[in-house]
Amino acid sequence: MSTPTVAAAGDIEPPAQSGTMIVKILRTGLESQVERNDRVAVEAPLEYLLHHPALGPEPVSFGTTMRTPGDDEFLAAGLLYGEGIVNHADDIEVIESSTRRPNVVNVRLRPEVQMEMQTATRRFSAGSSCGVCGTTGLDAAIARAAAIRIADTGPIDLSLLLRLPSLMREAQSKFGDTGGIHASALFDFAGNLLTVAEDVGRHNAFDKLVGECLMSGRLPLTERIVLLSGRASFELVQKALRSGVSILAAIGAPSSLAVNLAVASGMTLVGFLREKHFNVYSSPQRINARG
Repeated sequence: MSTPTVAAAGDIEPPAQSGTMIVKILRTGLESQVERNDRVAVEAPLEYLLHHPALGPEPVSFGTTMRTPGDDEFLAAGLLYGEGIVNHADDIEVIESSTRRPNVVNVRLRPEVQMEMQTATRRFSAGSSCGVCGTTGLDAAIARAAAIRIADTGPIDLSLLLRLPSLMREAQSKFGDTGGIHASALFDFAGNLLTVAEDVGRHNAFDKLVGECLMSGRLPLTERIVLLSGRASFELVQKALRSGVSILAAIGAPSSLAVNLAVASGMTLVGFLREKHFNVYSSPQRINARG
């Protein structure tokens, strides 16, 4: 089986390379005003261009999303995996950021990948906080997610889960610079941090993480914990189910549909994870309360 190629990004502006940029601000309080520099997260559009014989000689735009530049190839791979366009890394012949057009990533699929016409002509425009936004197949997405069953695993200790937020925070370089960026972190059942992805969008951060795991052959994420820096929405639970995540934990709250999907699939869903407590919304048998 051949290995897909992930090409390096072309030369682009320094703020896009780092994912952050410096702006001038006026720090204002009741007693003083001080001019200073501050660092903010970059938010910029990224267009995905699909290349496949079924689409004709020219690439087709799969859509545009707002994201923090960096790991664009992983973001594209993770998005296409979550959408069901690709199922394996070998479905992708090459992913490369355009050297001629900033904020464009080209994905060339292998000819044997089956492309449905409604999928090939799909268009969406998503904000950085949006996952399913712009898609017309919400009912189908819910049905697909609800049909997934997460594999049985042994438990982890409660104390292990409580340690994860601080480990993720220590690994968030861009959050430390800006205070305005989300993260998705991957841990094994021993509590080891395997990788972390950051983006101004919650869904993009998760797609970057999944894309990295897809291209390195680490899917499905059985006996793996994913920690989200924000809330657990339907879209993020859907993406986690697609990736085979055993335990999905969030610093924030879950939505009702997220809870329903987790219960139906057998995935452990944790919310409001803090240093001393958390809520378990589904499959609590994976967490040893005496740990």
